[in-house]
Amino acid sequence: MAGEQKSKAKMEQAKGKAKETVGRAVGNEKLEAEGRVDQAKGDARQAKEKTKDVFKH
Repeated sequence: MAGEQKSKAKMEQAKGKAKETVGRAVGNEKLEAEGRVDQAKGDARQAKEKTKDVFKH
């Protein structure tokens, strides 16, 4: 389960970075903002998983 969550976090971060880059390239501020939100979600999920790993060991 933890590995699945970690991979979801990486996917959200990558998806967010792609959205942000495309939004910036085409001048779409909404898409750029959505990308930043997706990256933040991925960062939060990754931090949660790292915290769980620390307490597991």
